[in-house]
Amino acid sequence: MASLLLAIIYLAFISLGLPDSLLGSAWPVMQGELGVPLSYAGIISMIISCGTIVSSLLSSKVIHKFGVGLVTAVSVGMTACALFGFSLSGQFFQLCLWAIPYGLGAGAVDAALNNYVAVHYSSRHMSWLHGFWGVGVTISPYIMSSCLSHQMGWQAGYRTVSILQVVLTAVLFFSLPLWKRDSAQEDGEDFRDVPLSQAIRIPGAPQVLLAFLGFCALETTTGLWASSYLVGARGVTPETAAQFTALFYMGETVGRFLNGFVSDKLGDRRMIRIGILIMLAGIGMVLLPVEAVALAGLVTIGLGAAPVYPCIIHSTPANFGKENSQALVGIQMASAYCGSTFMPPLFGLIAQYIHVGLYPFYLLIFAVLMLVMTEWLNRTLAS
Repeated sequence: MASLLLAIIYLAFISLGLPDSLLGSAWPVMQGELGVPLSYAGIISMIISCGTIVSSLLSSKVIHKFGVGLVTAVSVGMTACALFGFSLSGQFFQLCLWAIPYGLGAGAVDAALNNYVAVHYSSRHMSWLHGFWGVGVTISPYIMSSCLSHQMGWQAGYRTVSILQVVLTAVLFFSLPLWKRDSAQEDGEDFRDVPLSQAIRIPGAPQVLLAFLGFCALETTTGLWASSYLVGARGVTPETAAQFTALFYMGETVGRFLNGFVSDKLGDRRMIRIGILIMLAGIGMVLLPVEAVALAGLVTIGLGAAPVYPCIIHSTPANFGKENSQALVGIQMASAYCGSTFMPPLFGLIAQYIHVGLYPFYLLIFAVLMLVMTEWLNRTLAS
């Protein structure tokens, strides 16, 4: 039964990744049809991110009351409805309205599943879990591309993914009995509903929150601005730049599947340290004046990023206690979304008003922040 449930959780994380790259893939077409400026994609993205932050912060209370299985099923159902709403929208304000349940559903399922796997499964399964998220992110642009190339419109792309989400929602509802794994208390009664004001005062909590913010700021900034940096500061052709930006994400996804084979042996702390050091090496390569080395540096950053997020999540019950883990995972998710929401646009302003060549130095700030915070966390927990 545990293996069947794990397979369902993997499917849920593929589902969680599916919508994440739809907007970027479809926006060039959507923007023209809706008659809005190119920058308006950022408004939709911000609404979704705000929803994920809110639902992540509320996740501990909701899961404590209803249980992980039901919250996951309802949350995936919310994203399915939101995606179907996207497919029916003909005006920009409608997309903004549907972005609200989209974000609320995504944040809740992210926090619920991450903590459940952290408590019940080994580190390798956490790495593979986030690898499957990468599978979802990789698949959805192909779904959208196929719909556009067959003249079906961007609406068909959203509708196709929403149907996949509906099927998964049904699977999750039928699987609800499986979530009670070992006893009636496994799914939520052992967790405390820790208020936010109390959770952030737990020793080590501020450090892990800043580490999470730094990671997601670096990850999202790397992917969003890599092509602009390579073209604008290094003279790389747009086609080559786009290919290596894609390889950054591929390196991260492949790295997570590979990390699953060694993470149990090396341990979460060592994997986090190794990952950050590899990211620092990749940023150093991007700084070097040799084009081929700079391009390889992007792939290296992706490989280094692979173990950091899943291992920080997986170490949460051990670092802060199982009873506090759901609350800590929720606020970690919120901190992560803050990093990915606000830090990449900040670099956009830097690139516009100063120079895009500051890109690797901007990444370096967050890599150093991660290293300092995670090492400080280790010393805090050891004292």
